[in-house]
Amino acid sequence: MGAAPVLAAFKRWVDDLLPGVPPQSALGKALAYTTKQWPKLLRHLEHADVPAHNNYLENLIRPFSQGRRVWLFANNPLGARASANLYSLVATARANGIEPCAYLNFLFENLPAAETVDSLEALLSWNARSSLPATRRAA
Repeated sequence: MGAAPVLAAFKRWVDDLLPGVPPQSALGKALAYTTKQWPKLLRHLEHADVPAHNNYLENLIRPFSQGRRVWLFANNPLGARASANLYSLVATARANGIEPCAYLNFLFENLPAAETVDSLEALLSWNARSSLPATRRAA
């Protein structure tokens, strides 16, 4: 059975249950949220390349979520900004299937010679991908 019939049955259940549940109760809030977000929930049915879950993205941001309490003590705003920039480069490299250490080495070696917008854009991870080793992505 595909996802569409399961989602249709779930929507009927939500629609049937919603009128009889107090809106300020936890269940009422959950049902109202589900109804409000329903078009987004169906998006994966319209586009085969969009998964029904966001596990891949959740796994990408987990290190940042867990690191927040450590970053609270970054000594100063410049240190926090430097850390955020570095983590952003690593996450972007991973999102583009590039081994982060190889990308950072490539970036630090080539960045000093980049003097134009085009030469800087060539260093972006999605443009530099072809000259760097790929990372295996977890399914």
